[in-house]
Amino acid sequence: MNLRPLKGIRILSLALNLPGPAALMRCQQMGARCVKLESPAGDPMQTYSPAAYTAMHQGVRITQADLKTASGQKALHRELAKADVLLTSFRPSALVKLGLTWKVLHQQYPQLSQVAILGSPASSSHAETPGHDLTYLAENGLVTGLDLPATLYADMGGSLMASEAVLQAALHRHTSGRADNSGIYLEVALSSAASYLALPRAWGLTTPGAAIGGGHAGYQIYPCKNGRVAVAAIEPHFAARLCAAAGLANSPESPANMHLAATRRAIAAWLLGKSRAQLDKLALDKDIPLHTLERKP
Repeated sequence: MNLRPLKGIRILSLALNLPGPAALMRCQQMGARCVKLESPAGDPMQTYSPAAYTAMHQGVRITQADLKTASGQKALHRELAKADVLLTSFRPSALVKLGLTWKVLHQQYPQLSQVAILGSPASSSHAETPGHDLTYLAENGLVTGLDLPATLYADMGGSLMASEAVLQAALHRHTSGRADNSGIYLEVALSSAASYLALPRAWGLTTPGAAIGGGHAGYQIYPCKNGRVAVAAIEPHFAARLCAAAGLANSPESPANMHLAATRRAIAAWLLGKSRAQLDKLALDKDIPLHTLERKP
């Protein structure tokens, strides 16, 4: 079923790079009519990743306007008058300079809602501090060693929060019961998105030595004969199947002892003798949650 909960909602976006366009992509997929105003220089994403830019702007009407000029402001306000939701990704000081603070917008367009994507909350001491996905992940303990994260977690998490905020604005519009149908202001901070993603770590679930942080022998990444294998046999019935497959069911390294180093060593030795093909078949035959990978480059 292709639900379109944002059908009839018109979104105007001024947001560049990744979080805003990714949120706009989600909103377009949910039925919103999406318009994006770009500066004459365009969106930087178009330069460093044309493929990503194209994917995120499918079905989006793109126009250009220099918001620092009178003609650009005129084009902006022409679109604002028709929009239900404005999506921005400027720092608070830039919103002031462009006349796009919520106080100003709400006076001019009372039915308009605004979803403001920021680096850090506007009320925080870091509201104007420059940052990107990597710095927000780092400040929340989500960067380990010297390897870059596998994807842009804070940006994509923030984009989901922004599309959720648009849904909240649309829901408010239909349920507020106010005669003036007044819009609302919602803020999405990428640092807060990173903090939300870090909650399992804050709760102690993924800290080193915890069950999902390396302490459980059934929740590990092991080497195998021709690659690696991500094993996620954390529940007792999956752990029992893993141990039975490895020949450990009747040994001291039983499912009840999955936190023992001896269990990890025994499972590691068994997996090292298996090929990816053998393990893929085993996963299907024995209903064990695992996924094989190539050797790390």
